[in-house]
Amino acid sequence: MANIDLSAAPFHLDEAGMAWVHQTRDSLSARDKLAQLFVLLSREAPDEALNAMRSFKPGGITRIYSADLAAEIGLMQHVDTAGPVPMLVSADLEGSRMSLPFGTEVPNPLGLAAVDDVEATTAISTLMAEEARAAGLNWSFTPVIDINKAWQSAIVGTRSYGSDVERIERHSLAQIGAFQAKGVAATVKHWPGEGYDDRDQHLVTTVNPLSLDDWEASFGRLYRAAIDAGVMSVMSAHIAFPAFVRELEPEAEGEAFRPATLSRVLNQTLLREKLGFNGLIVSDATPMAGFGDWGPREQTIPQCVVAGCDVILFSDDPTTDLMYLVKAVADGRLSQERVDEAVTRVLALKAALGLHKPDRPPVGLDAARAVLERPQSRQLAKSVTARVPTLVKDVPGLLPLSPERHRRVIVFSTGAVQPFAPHPLPLSLPNMLWREGFEITEYAPGMAFDPKDFDLALYLLAEETLLTRQRIFLNWKELTGTVFGAMKRYWHDLPVLMVSLGYPYYLHDAPRVPTYVNAYGSNEAMQAAVVDALMGRSAFEGKSPVDAFCGSEQARY
Repeated sequence: MANIDLSAAPFHLDEAGMAWVHQTRDSLSARDKLAQLFVLLSREAPDEALNAMRSFKPGGITRIYSADLAAEIGLMQHVDTAGPVPMLVSADLEGSRMSLPFGTEVPNPLGLAAVDDVEATTAISTLMAEEARAAGLNWSFTPVIDINKAWQSAIVGTRSYGSDVERIERHSLAQIGAFQAKGVAATVKHWPGEGYDDRDQHLVTTVNPLSLDDWEASFGRLYRAAIDAGVMSVMSAHIAFPAFVRELEPEAEGEAFRPATLSRVLNQTLLREKLGFNGLIVSDATPMAGFGDWGPREQTIPQCVVAGCDVILFSDDPTTDLMYLVKAVADGRLSQERVDEAVTRVLALKAALGLHKPDRPPVGLDAARAVLERPQSRQLAKSVTARVPTLVKDVPGLLPLSPERHRRVIVFSTGAVQPFAPHPLPLSLPNMLWREGFEITEYAPGMAFDPKDFDLALYLLAEETLLTRQRIFLNWKELTGTVFGAMKRYWHDLPVLMVSLGYPYYLHDAPRVPTYVNAYGSNEAMQAAVVDALMGRSAFEGKSPVDAFCGSEQARY
């Protein structure tokens, strides 16, 4: 087995911790060692979820929490009894609508990048970590250190800290430090770097097209900084990096486009040997097409571990996937030495988080409520959220709004589009404006509409990062309901305001809209912050962390 220095970064284990890792690993059955390499998605009701864990005994779960705090805490109080080793409990702590359902609503990464105050990012990340620990979480698959360069990418979207490497570095390091100081292991993703390909790994293996020099100046810098800061895990993604592969094998053809999840060259040679990463490598979700493109699971699941991933993330059929590993060990494709190496790192992460200690504070409902219901957390989140809204342009000087000048408002919106919601969620912002004294009419397809009957047309768009969508764009036909309605523009008939509560690039599709605001997120607190800014009660403090004009001078006028 490869020599892993558990006393070094990022684990920093003492003698007792190292002894626990080695003794625990050696005490596990061959089957239970392999099960430790799985983190499974857990979204069932608590009793059913616990039974599933007891049946499989995974190394960890990614919990999709319900809004029932008592039930979720009840589950968390029993997860460590589900297997022979305490459980890693993970989530994507990305803020906005990816906040815990019973936690404090906080801005997403792009919103924090618009504030661009490292102290604010540290404070928000500390709040997130404290609430996560109170709810039983100990591992987050964040921060996203992708670079928002291919602006049509729906999967990078609002999850990254923008397009500027220095800004991404500042804020990602702040989040890593805050999370890990509070006992939540951080994960940087998506290795070896996303953002220059506008496609989605859920649907296709994407490609990092950079030269080695350009990669070193951007993603290499970001990953080296995160490793130097002690980040505990890296998520290896379904992203190819042909320039590095061809540096080693100049004649490489199709193999140059093998995703990192299945590439020993990218995980072992580049990440471990060249960048010196000693922590845990977790795959991105293996049901994605960017992974499945490369062969049947009987081959790809063992190859994922052979290639250097210590953890297999998600499975539609865990028992079958486990058997694939058993067969691979039996026929020699997957060595027992490699299995033990991966298990060692899984256990080392658990020990680094103190999960092996019998005296660690238990998860409890009263303690969770004490953390999750702190008024100072809501006030902090509100104060930072108020600084997010960004006025991109206001050519006619429309703002601030007032019921006296803009009383009759026609609203065009398709609601808040969410990845797992079967239908868009209604937005509260129109009702917030109604309470301000505006008369609100929400446009419905087929409705008779005469611009002379209104004082303002308000377009409300709310699409944050989406999975399996491939593209986010301003769908004029869906907004208006007809082909002919899609072609109507009202800039010259009445004042027009467009607000994006998510994706920041709608000026590509509406370059002539006269007044445009980005807010990056659609959670309730952000909608309220937008209303305050539109009414002039607060300033538009946000500074765009991306090029909202999409490289087009046309959109500036």
